[in-house]
This record gives sequence, structure tokens and C-alpha cells, in this order.
Amino acid sequence: MEAQAVKSNLVLILDYGSQYTHLITRRIRSLSIFSLCISGTSSLKSITDLNPSVIILSGGPHSVHAPHAPCFPDGFIEYVEKNGIFVLGICYGLQLIVQKLGGVVGVGEKQEYGRMVVEVVKECGEGLFMGKKVGDKQVVWMSHGDEAVVLPGGFEVVARSEQGGIAAVQDSERRFYGLQYHPEVTHSPEGMELLRHFLFDICGVTAGWKMEDVMEEEIKVIKSMVGPDDHVICALSGGVDSTVAATLVHKAIGDRLHCIFVDNGLLRYKEQDRVMGTFEKDLHLPVTCVDASVQFLSELKGVTDPEKKRKIIGKEFISVFDAFSHDLEKKLGRKPTYLVQGTLYPDVIESCPPPGSGRTHSHTIKSHHNVGGLPKDMKLKLIEPLKLLFKDEVRELGKILDVPVGFLKRHPFPGPGLAVRIPGDVTQGNALDILRQVDEIFIQAIKDAGIYDEIWQAFAVFLPIKTTGVQGDQRTHSNAVALRAVTSQDGMTADWYYFEHKFLDDVSRKICNSVRGVNRVCLDITSKPPSTIEWE
Repeated sequence: MEAQAVKSNLVLILDYGSQYTHLITRRIRSLSIFSLCISGTSSLKSITDLNPSVIILSGGPHSVHAPHAPCFPDGFIEYVEKNGIFVLGICYGLQLIVQKLGGVVGVGEKQEYGRMVVEVVKECGEGLFMGKKVGDKQVVWMSHGDEAVVLPGGFEVVARSEQGGIAAVQDSERRFYGLQYHPEVTHSPEGMELLRHFLFDICGVTAGWKMEDVMEEEIKVIKSMVGPDDHVICALSGGVDSTVAATLVHKAIGDRLHCIFVDNGLLRYKEQDRVMGTFEKDLHLPVTCVDASVQFLSELKGVTDPEKKRKIIGKEFISVFDAFSHDLEKKLGRKPTYLVQGTLYPDVIESCPPPGSGRTHSHTIKSHHNVGGLPKDMKLKLIEPLKLLFKDEVRELGKILDVPVGFLKRHPFPGPGLAVRIPGDVTQGNALDILRQVDEIFIQAIKDAGIYDEIWQAFAVFLPIKTTGVQGDQRTHSNAVALRAVTSQDGMTADWYYFEHKFLDDVSRKICNSVRGVNRVCLDITSKPPSTIEWE
């Protein structure tokens, strides 16, 4: 979304590096309010140009006492007070407000992490906890070491944690509010209601932003970016994201879009046949299939570090795209200029901040092949029309674009494919073939049980160990596999799916009886956090 496209009632989030920052954006959009996230250290002009009605300061991994701790620009306090802009600080954001307005932030005597109970200590009238009474309690998600110990003049404490720490503050007259917990995560059950109350009742924001606006705006952006004679390559993975991105770009520029589907040797069972059939019969997109499995697997041979695997895969994808571009140049008489990718918000927040993003304070978790894995000398310019959207928003956009609902319901599949589901060397032995068979049995069982749509993502993992077993009255020393299934709203946080025991028993038996080389099946029961959804 470009600055000139921003409508009234903009809620602007200043990002100070929390892994939850973009969840704030997502939650606000779900209320049909336009929200945008920029770096917390953006210039004052960058902020004023956007003309926000509300500004939210995100959490972050830093201490306000650290040298060069990220902070809003000089003149920010004067700007928001002069223009009557409401400000909400979350976690680190609250501490910034307290410190910069003359209060004191100290190191907490008892650090607070995870689920905690907070209690309302002051009736708020029109404030943060309007309708709540003194003594009312709720569960929230905490994640902080520092805490506010002395508030600036005019501020009052409206909620405390069970340990006595300040959990919520406000200065209604100056329109500053703060929460020491994260209302944006599902682990704070009443957090969404608080955000709704804050935006609608306190700030007076009105709803009116919808996904049709995103489609229209992105089409305008694509048309303005791509010249009338330019041609564009789209990398189709067979997933929802790239397919919706391709459909959107095709709507904008028509036949000047040229799609390519790359079989990198890391696809699921019969994925090439299934996906190409869908592209041709249902989506009517012109797609060229390139089998580059030998090229990818030869480069991955012997590589065990997950980040190196992702970088190699990203580099090889671009190599294939460059070759495809060269062939198109011969055919068209002109060189394609752009490459379309289905990068989403969760891809970006979990990756090294891309050049020009202005995001410098997030702690990197892992690179994605379509974010951190792109080579610096890539010849094609990027078009990423979904980079501000979450998965459920992409599915909503796909419906508007008439992408078949059955296709939109597909579980996410990572760009690096099965490489991130085989810890270690993906080319060792027959790990890929074993994993494909196990994954097919698992997913088909989920579909047969009628629970596919209840699950955000499910898949199998090939473990780099062998275990002792007994099969056919003989001792075996074979491979172990793990099954992973999670529920989620947007992929930023996730809980493991509770299967019935009979289902797990049946799946385990079928895998061990049907897949040669497997004698042990494990179940991954960790949530995100602390783990990520994928294993690498």
C-alpha cells in the first residue's frame, strides 16, 4: 500500500521488532479498519505523510536502556499531541512512552513471560477497561523483563499483574495508553475485545476497509509499475499464495504474464501432475512446467545447514527463472522485466529484513527462499502483491478473484518444499521417497476423517535417526518419522491439533505397514511459540 493510497482512519503501527508486530496489523484489519506497519525508527515526515488517526507502538526484544535502543523520531510527542492522535504502547512501546514522557523504567524484580493473570485496579469510565470493575481478572500473554516503575505526570495505573507489576496505564486527557502485555495474540483471550473497544469507542475510528480495496489498489500498483510493453514471469509453486498472486497480476496485465512451475525434486507425492492439472483445467493460467530436480538435488547434496539449504534453493530458483526469461526473450523479442512471488507478511517477519524495508529491529528466526534466499545480483525486479497480507486474507482475496474454493483451502506448503522437512542432507538414501509416501498416507487419512479444514497445516517429517523395531518377527533398524498438525489463524502463532487416539493408531499402523524403511512414528505436540511450524 503506497502512502497516497491510505484512506482516512489509518491505524499506523510503529514496529520495534516484536515477532508479534504484524499480528496487530492483522487484528485491526479484521475489524475492517485500514492498518499499516512501518519501522519504529521511521522519520517524522514518513509518519506525518501517512496522516494516521491512531498510532500503536509495538513490542520488541530491546531494553529502553540499551545503547541505540530504537525509538520514535524527535518531535513525535509534540506531533501527536498537537494533532490529537491517540497512541497505544504495547510492551516495549509502553516503556518508551513512560521513559520519553518523564517516567522511570527499571529492570523487573520478577520477569514475566507467558500466560499471566492481570487484575483491574481502577474503574476506567471511558478508558481501556470500560465496563470492568475493580477486581475483575483476565488471562493475558506477557513477555518482558523491564517494567514501568514510576509513571509520568497525568498517567494512572488501571491494571496490575498478580505479581504487582504495572499491566496497563492511561492518560486519557493526552490520549496516551499503554499495555504491558500483548493483546494481539490469541493467548490473551480478551485482547481482541480490548483492541475493538480502544479503536471504536475511545479513538472513534470507523470501519470501512475491505479486501476489494486491496484488490483494486494492488491492480493499480501493478499497472503503474509494469510498463505497457513489459512482460512478467510468475513463479507458481502450486500453493495458494503464488496462485492468487498470479491471478491478480493476470487480471492487471493479461497475456503479458508468463507462469512457470518448477519441479525442484522437493515436491510432495505426485504434486507435479496434480498441480498442473489444476492450473490448466480450473484456473486457465498459461503455465510452463520445468523439471529441474537434478539441478536442485545436485546442489543440495551433502548440505545439512538449514539456512544454507534455503539459500541454495532460492539461488537455484532464480537460476531457473533467468533461463526461462532468456528463452522468453528469444520468443518475444524482448526481455521479461519482473518476477512475481507470493510473499506474505509471515514470510517477511520471520526473515532477514529485506533491503529497503526499513525494518531493522526484528530478531531473525529463519530465512524464506522468497525473502532471504534471493541473490543480490538477481536480474529480474520483484512484484510481491501479497506482501502485506496474511494467509486468511489471501484466501479471501482469492475468492474475490474466483479461484476455486477447494484450491484455496489447501494447507500451506513451504517454498523450499520437503528440504525443510528432512533435517540434514535431503539427498541421503531414499529419504525423499519415504517422506512422500508417509506424507501422502497422513494427509489422505486426515481428508478421509473429514478434519482437513479444521487443521491449518499438516505434514510429515523425516527424522535423521534410525531406531530398532520388530517387523515380520525380525529385528529392524529403520527410519523414524514425525507427524505434525497445527491449528492457527494466520501462521504467526499455532497450537498442535488434538487427534483422536484411534486416528493416530490407524495412521501409525498404516505407515509402518505400507512404507518400507519406517518402523517408528512420532507425533509433534509443540505449539508456536516456542517452536516454529516447520522443523527447519
